[in-house]
Amino acid sequence: MKGKLALEEAFAIPDTLGFSASHFQKEVWATFSKRMLDLTSTRFDEMDQYGIEMMILSLNSPGIQGIYKKKDAIQIAQKANDVAAEAVHKHHKRLRAFAALPLQDPDDAIIEMHRAIKNLGCVGVLVNGYSQIESEDKYVYLDDPIYRPFWAELEKLDVPFYLHPREAMPCNKQMWAGHPWLDGAAWAFGVETATHTLRLMCSGIFDQYPKLKFLLGHLGETLPFCISRTDVWIRKVGRSRGMVAQRPLSYYMCNNMWVTTSGHFDTAALWNTMMNMGSDRILFSVDYPFEEVKDACEWFDVCPISEVDRYKIGRQNIINLFKFDTCI
Repeated sequence: MKGKLALEEAFAIPDTLGFSASHFQKEVWATFSKRMLDLTSTRFDEMDQYGIEMMILSLNSPGIQGIYKKKDAIQIAQKANDVAAEAVHKHHKRLRAFAALPLQDPDDAIIEMHRAIKNLGCVGVLVNGYSQIESEDKYVYLDDPIYRPFWAELEKLDVPFYLHPREAMPCNKQMWAGHPWLDGAAWAFGVETATHTLRLMCSGIFDQYPKLKFLLGHLGETLPFCISRTDVWIRKVGRSRGMVAQRPLSYYMCNNMWVTTSGHFDTAALWNTMMNMGSDRILFSVDYPFEEVKDACEWFDVCPISEVDRYKIGRQNIINLFKFDTCI
């Protein structure tokens, strides 16, 4: 399929590049790091070869969320957004960008969000999980009450919010201690991000801010598969334990959330997600450069779904969500 759009596509700036090094052997990292810093040439070559018209850029994980010093987080978020915006300005038909935000301070995050979206042209926000604040050992999830003003401003701006994975804090890694191969994208990322999303659902933010547009990668981090059982047991015990969400969690999945195919090129999983959420809420993505454009596109272009659904997932749903109708 030609004309695909993709939206979990990473880049780095020198200040954040090292965050990704631990996932690669030394001999691989030398080449991979160049791909992270390159926003155009190699990226465009692969896009052209496999029919991707446009990518939405996002800062590599944990990005700003892993910079616990507030002043540094603010400065590096601004720098990353400026770099992405410059690339978008030069290649407007091929690139857009998500804003990176210093959520170590919600007020500063709101200021930078307005600057990035209104002045730089960012089309949404991507946040890499929880934020470390003031020290390496202190971390805060986005359901914390300090972030309610942030969610209110995001709803007013009416742009999508992407919750991207990051590794769990060391104190939360005991479940797979001794099995390092389960860390990162193999398993731990999904568990961490799905749990964070459930916290947000249960906290009532989608009741308080019902127009929020929330994105998850990797076909929903297992939630489309598991959400019905979660709902059953919350119905049995959750209300008696003080949960504030007013609706079943599956309601928020199907009314506030969209999921992408990033890094999850599996037809059975796609079918399951379509059956649980509908094809209107699924968006094509690669997870470049952590995943290969070739793998994503060769799977998606021939996977057994209708051509109507292929076009919606590969292009039209993204145009609709990001309101690209008049600019691509």
